[in-house]
Amino acid sequence: MTITRSVDELREALSPLRDGARVGLVPTMGAFHDGHVALIRAARTGCDVVVVSLFVNPAQFGPDEDLIEYPRDVERDQRMADEHGVDVLFAPATDELYPAGFQTWVDVEGLASRLEGRQRPGHFRGVATVCLKLFNIVRPDVAYFGQKDAQQAALLRTMIRDLNLELELRVEPTVRDTDGLALSSRNAYLSIDERERARALPRALQAGRAAFLEGRDPVEAARAALNGVTPDYVDVIELGSVRLLAAAARIGDTRLIDNVILEGELA
Repeated sequence: MTITRSVDELREALSPLRDGARVGLVPTMGAFHDGHVALIRAARTGCDVVVVSLFVNPAQFGPDEDLIEYPRDVERDQRMADEHGVDVLFAPATDELYPAGFQTWVDVEGLASRLEGRQRPGHFRGVATVCLKLFNIVRPDVAYFGQKDAQQAALLRTMIRDLNLELELRVEPTVRDTDGLALSSRNAYLSIDERERARALPRALQAGRAAFLEGRDPVEAARAALNGVTPDYVDVIELGSVRLLAAAARIGDTRLIDNVILEGELA
């Protein structure tokens, strides 16, 4: 595996690998877990060359969010990337992607103002901007994201369509721990007691899905099943041909998001 720190190094490393090859990109903020591994495996299966970016993007954190505390273990991430067949790891410093005088931002209207966008103003501007930069730098044929971040994936699909980018976006199923909690780097923040409380989130979403299949209100059923956990939101969202029940809640100081599919299939 080749580790690159600058845009020039990345392009130099990819140049001899591109000839006739299908390039896959897995954008990450590091602190790898089995959800990241599933994305890397999907890219390894579907592509000839796999690039993983490792960048904690400051532009998608609000002023009172956990940018400083966000889990980081670069050496472990490098080992895991190498073990799972990544060809090129791109781990730039902040000023490599946001140099002095940086002024250009990407706003995707509509979807960015709902759910996560409403709770985290500016979040999706940061996501869209850094992903467009990564798409332009790597020039992948396919980019891989997880279902847990379904709203993000839908927003990026809109950006890809509107800006006529030549790449496919694939969404892989959410990977869950044995207790049902969706894998997330932020799960490391949870104490034992908080983790027990956090299990109410996936359980509530499953209760909502069951209600939907029975013709009842999935939002009402999910809220009733949260067992004292106060959500930021619980709502049904249409993402193209897919309908999801999505929720976010704060457990102690940790904010978690999750969703389940009600109708359709993400791809």
